Amino acid sequence: MSVKSLGNPFSDKTDLRHGADCGCDGCAAHAQAELSRTATTMSAEQMVERAIESAVVRSVFGHNDVQRRAFMGMVGGGTFASILASVFPMDAAKAAILDNLGPPEKADLNIGFVPITCATPIIMAQPMGFYERYGLNAQVIKTAGWAVARDKSLSGEYDASHMLTPMPLAMTLGAGSVAAPYIMPAVENINGQAIVLHNDHLDKRDPSQWRGMTFGVPFEYSMHNFLLRYYVAEFGLDPDTDIQIRVVPPPEMVANLRAGNLDGYLSPDPFNQRAVWEGIGFIHLLTKDIWEGHPCCAFAAPLSFATELPNTYGALLKAIIDATQYASDPANREEISAAIAPENYLNQPVEVIQQVLTGTFADGLGNVQRVPDRIDFDPFPWHSMGVWILTQMRRWGYIENDIDYRAVAEQVYLASDARRIMEDLGYEAPTETYRTHTIMGKTFDPADPVGYIDSFAIRRT
Repeated sequence: MSVKSLGNPFSDKTDLRHGADCGCDGCAAHAQAELSRTATTMSAEQMVERAIESAVVRSVFGHNDVQRRAFMGMVGGGTFASILASVFPMDAAKAAILDNLGPPEKADLNIGFVPITCATPIIMAQPMGFYERYGLNAQVIKTAGWAVARDKSLSGEYDASHMLTPMPLAMTLGAGSVAAPYIMPAVENINGQAIVLHNDHLDKRDPSQWRGMTFGVPFEYSMHNFLLRYYVAEFGLDPDTDIQIRVVPPPEMVANLRAGNLDGYLSPDPFNQRAVWEGIGFIHLLTKDIWEGHPCCAFAAPLSFATELPNTYGALLKAIIDATQYASDPANREEISAAIAPENYLNQPVEVIQQVLTGTFADGLGNVQRVPDRIDFDPFPWHSMGVWILTQMRRWGYIENDIDYRAVAEQVYLASDARRIMEDLGYEAPTETYRTHTIMGKTFDPADPVGYIDSFAIRRT
């Protein structure tokens, strides 16, 4: 896709003759830089729509860009757009083309996943045929941890990947890795995490007693890290000085708890339930009790994946969202548990996975809890959730300066793509992308991220 297809065809200031394939001296480098700049502000759907507009307008002027620019300067782009709309069904043309993009340009895909229940839609889509349904031969590849998933995605070894919701934000900003524009068009799961303590700490149910203890989280740029920090800070502990937080890959959480290297962890499942299953620890708190409906994991990819392979991107997003919606029905959870339990996926007892997905589970304290939404699946990537994550990255010093929080969230979290696919598949999608959220009784207003950060007594900024 060249710059000339992404330029505004209704502007007399835009030269549609030049692009990445132009022979003019110096044009190629300028075009590539402009494409990169333009692409970071558009979703994949918006790029296709702009290309359609450009093709239609250029054809009206017989591809004579001098005449087009002169006419736009004389009558104005807005006036011409209105005239064109009265004689040509531009919106219908966009919809028709977007709905009929054709077969995937690349059917054979490698998709990374970390073996946790948060990745349920990405994993189950292979054995249950969701990828095949949309013309894809996708291989899901078990990955040891998040740093590996990030690096394999950056290197191109993975076409797309299961990621933690903060990761594509951090990667786009260059926090913790080289900066590379990433997109997150779908959330995988909401809720689904817990704080586990070793059985030696049955007498420490009050977090203010946790001073000096060591906790594991799966990655620095994770909801687990930010929720643990938020939780202990609300009880008066500074997470950087009063406790120690270590990054431990999820599959190693239980072994480290057993060995005494960790006093507890805030981890994805099934490793919370596995600690109870093995009689090592107990569930102190489900993270849904910190923030009901919080996001955790997501489907993410480099921006270039969507721009260079739009048909493949659309087919893959349909498969992921379809699988996510299937997983959201509690009636399907036992079937899904059996599908994702084998060694090449989660490598866990079906009974452990069922306890997580059905929400009927032993808590390690002698009780059987019944929490149907212990984990749930909702693909919509709310921009307000992205803004909250960015405020916590700023609060704890993972980004050094204030940024345009909303702009970054909107660039990375492709709510418009998710909405279109959800509606195409017959699912209900939100019409708004921002809402307030309540975390431990405190309301987060995404319209005032800086004020929200400044409201906390314990913070790095």
